[in-house]
Amino acid sequence: MKNSVIKIHPKDNVIVALRNLQSGETVHFQEEAYTVTEDIPAKHKFFIRDMQPGDAVLMYGVLVGNAQQFIPAGALMTTTNIKHAAEPYAFRESHYKWHGPDVAAFKNVTFNGYHRTDGSVGTANYWLFIPTVFCENRNLDVMKAALQESLGYAVTDQYKNFTQYLIEAYQNDESIEGVSFENIAKPSVNKLFKNVDGIKFLNHQGGCGGIRQDTAVLGKLLAAYANHPNVGGVTVISLGCQNLQLQELLSEIKSNTSNLEKPLFVFEQQQIGNESMLIAEAIRATFKGLIQINQMDRKPAPLSKLTLGVKCGGSDGFSGISANPAVGYCADLLIALGGKVLLAEFPELCGVEQELIDRMNNKAIAQKFIHLMQAYSVSALKVGSGFHMNPSPGNIKDGLITDAIKSAGAAKKGGTSPIVDVLDYTEKAVKPGLNLVCTPGNDVEATTGKAASGANLILFTTGLGTPTGNPVCPVIKVSSNSSLAEKMQDIIDINTGPVIEGELTIEQMGTQILEYCIKTASGEITPKAVLLNQDDFIPWKRGVSL
Repeated sequence: MKNSVIKIHPKDNVIVALRNLQSGETVHFQEEAYTVTEDIPAKHKFFIRDMQPGDAVLMYGVLVGNAQQFIPAGALMTTTNIKHAAEPYAFRESHYKWHGPDVAAFKNVTFNGYHRTDGSVGTANYWLFIPTVFCENRNLDVMKAALQESLGYAVTDQYKNFTQYLIEAYQNDESIEGVSFENIAKPSVNKLFKNVDGIKFLNHQGGCGGIRQDTAVLGKLLAAYANHPNVGGVTVISLGCQNLQLQELLSEIKSNTSNLEKPLFVFEQQQIGNESMLIAEAIRATFKGLIQINQMDRKPAPLSKLTLGVKCGGSDGFSGISANPAVGYCADLLIALGGKVLLAEFPELCGVEQELIDRMNNKAIAQKFIHLMQAYSVSALKVGSGFHMNPSPGNIKDGLITDAIKSAGAAKKGGTSPIVDVLDYTEKAVKPGLNLVCTPGNDVEATTGKAASGANLILFTTGLGTPTGNPVCPVIKVSSNSSLAEKMQDIIDINTGPVIEGELTIEQMGTQILEYCIKTASGEITPKAVLLNQDDFIPWKRGVSL
């Protein structure tokens, strides 16, 4: 490791420890010496000067908190000695100028994707089952078990075999401790339909019993998934009496796009009557549809057809130093090539609002962002919560002491380009460039919303580890540190730890990430979340979720 500490921005009055520091130790950074007065764990921060009560704490060049007591230089930042604080924000004429990165190396690069009739290009080719209401979840589970296992998409056979060995050991009065999972071979995957990447199921808890506004939003969300470029065909299962009526969903699907053609099958249980007949006929129709979409082949497409969602979860004190800015540089590269990037998680933009607004050259877009942020904040405060309560215990334990610190690092995923649009939940991204999407910070609600806005790949950074995925959008996991990448190899795809260790620059790492994305978009690499069938889907009810 080339440096022991890092000062992120010249204005900062805190330093980040890149390794564990011992009390009394003196460290150097950019010709300055700093002595710590207590143990500073890696990822945590210490103060470079004495702080008086009320003094502003600056990190990433922005206000992230206020001192709550006298804090001597060299002391550890804690939840006791500082509290969250953020600057007010408003639109102001900024005329933001952006100097994009050099993309000469990617000028003629393409990816091999599935071309849809509306001009979009998928990075995968999935068949999607959509229930209009939670009452149909059980029927979806039955069809999932039948189709995924029979057609070669199941990933749990090794655990079934392990359980069978345990049963046999028990029946033979043998010790179950002697049954080794490691020695059980993972069954080979033999897909019947080579050009169908998977069969996905959007089980959810909505569609009836809630407020009509949630039903309306759910309809828009499900329609967005039906029209997603990574979806080749759809089977809709409806009960009949629910709030989200079948015709309402079909109207949303048709209104979402005018010239998208894909097989769509609809079954309503109360109309058919017999449950077994419903399931059998849905399976039969879906099988025919699978034969149809299996005829599609991947074909070259320009990188401008990629829409990249950027997300962080299980973040740590290194996320905003390595993984997030590296993903941000990848985002800048893609935007310079004409692609789209989606940055969401509005509670995790708290404290950097002004920086983002100053990158908006359109007043109407800025005002929409301000309205969505303020309305969201007010709704949280009304129930006794607030953006300041966003950091999880794991975030805090690993150095993200306030929401503003977490947010300032999280926003780095969006890179440095101008912001071309602001989208409310389920709105589709149509403008090339960086788009902000209103979602919670909640991992699954956010990824669910990004896919609805058109992300056909998602880069998900993590410092602590999370298995989050998405049913229709491949999710690529990016580790902020090498320890995590080594410890959780089965969920991490890319390790940005070399940035912390001084072996790679942000630019070098970001370039490698884009190269990985291109291979994933072409089907040459399958991310770990996809291999694990990590198909997380949680609609946002627009209640308070941080």
